[in-house]
Amino acid sequence: MALTSEFYLARASECAKEAEDSKLSNVRDRSRRAEAAWLVMAEQSAQREVERDSQLAEKAAKAEALAEDACV
Repeated sequence: MALTSEFYLARASECAKEAEDSKLSNVRDRSRRAEAAWLVMAEQSAQREVERDSQLAEKAAKAEALAEDACV
């Protein structure tokens, strides 16, 4: 199962809600740290998704160019 940036963002949102609802400072602090970590993972995942899409588009363009050359 590939984890997407949406998954990480959802977890960050859950942690933010938990921190907001908590009356205990240690739970609030833990939830805020977890939220920050999930947000970092979401950003990294989004960057990988963009890079992967770019690579796929590049490969598709090369394949199309090769197919056109073969038809000539």
